[in-house]
Amino acid sequence: MRARWARVRRTGMSRGPPSGTCRTVSTSTAEDATSPVGPDAAAAAGLDRTLVELVNLRVSQLNACAYCLNLHTRAALRAGETTQRLGVLAAWRDTELFTSRERAALALAEATTRPADAGAQTAAYAEACATLSYDEISAMI
Repeated sequence: MRARWARVRRTGMSRGPPSGTCRTVSTSTAEDATSPVGPDAAAAAGLDRTLVELVNLRVSQLNACAYCLNLHTRAALRAGETTQRLGVLAAWRDTELFTSRERAALALAEATTRPADAGAQTAAYAEACATLSYDEISAMI
């Protein structure tokens, strides 16, 4: 019990993500080994590690998962992402800091995380097809 509370004080997180709430793009790290996508799918598809972590972080924002936000923020920083881009990620549509490839991946991630709007899903998929390969899209969704 004492070790658990030490972890809560140190990290602000009491446990892992709630069951069934998180869906992120898999990477080959141990911390994402439980992801629904195979551990090497993103790397095998040719997705850049920083792009994978941007998508993971954006999905975590949409899911409002504090544990995942903490995990993927640290992973993105380790992968070389800048604090400026991480700070404006929630408003990625309103800034020029992200490439067209990153924008397509983020739009696809949002559309598949919140699937209620079929029109947005179709538009995001069409945009993704214009900039990402089939393997990259498959790894993301």
